[in-house]
Amino acid sequence: MLPSGQKAARDLLDFYLEAGVDTAVGEQPSNRLAENSTPAAAKAALQPQPTAPAARSYSQTAAPPSPEAAVMAARESAKSAKSLEELRAILERFEGCALKATASKLVFADGDPQARVMFVGEAPGRDEDIEGLPFVGRSGKLLDRMLAAIGLNRTQVYIANIVPWRPPGNRTPTPAESQICLPFILRQIELANPDILVCLGGPSAQTLLGVKDGITRIRGRWFTFDTGKREIRAMPTFHPAFLLRSPLQKRFAWRDFLAIKKALSA
Repeated sequence: MLPSGQKAARDLLDFYLEAGVDTAVGEQPSNRLAENSTPAAAKAALQPQPTAPAARSYSQTAAPPSPEAAVMAARESAKSAKSLEELRAILERFEGCALKATASKLVFADGDPQARVMFVGEAPGRDEDIEGLPFVGRSGKLLDRMLAAIGLNRTQVYIANIVPWRPPGNRTPTPAESQICLPFILRQIELANPDILVCLGGPSAQTLLGVKDGITRIRGRWFTFDTGKREIRAMPTFHPAFLLRSPLQKRFAWRDFLAIKKALSA
């Protein structure tokens, strides 16, 4: 067991990692609000410097696309994908979503793309960002147990997220970020062409099914989803991360999974 001081330091480092801090700017803390705390050399470095002619090239850099332009670019790019492999390659090259710049890896999918059932969450977290696979952290382990309870494992299902890049600090994706990524997940569902779509959590259900009610009101109900090729059955259920925080809700998720199992056996 670590001494209390070392444990506190480790907990603080874990907090910084979860918040997206991955670079140290100095070995000693510095109160930059105090006039006398900044060394003279550092003060000089902080003073505005004359702009060199070469630095003007930054002003000539193209501005990032507007959200509307990024959505249009995403639609065109997603439409051009003829296979899941092409879609993944397109996402690797896509520069229209700012989350790509802060994420470590693209989190595209896991499982069998030919599976009859596809699970879609909202966005990857820290563990997913490290491994490049969806649902591999604590919520992923719970999802594995939920699948096992109805006789499935992740090699027999297909798993993805609406947003394929981790938002900094595991924050919720903004509506603009979700809309930019939406054409890609819609094309991913179309190419996978499952028989059943399971929306994990309210944001996934609201984005994919166009519902406005919260997950507590819509979970366990069957909806119709147009894959682009055909209409399939879709069910919203609780996100495993929510179930970790609210274990009493697991009994409702169990009912939903039993309904999914029954639908797969039909």
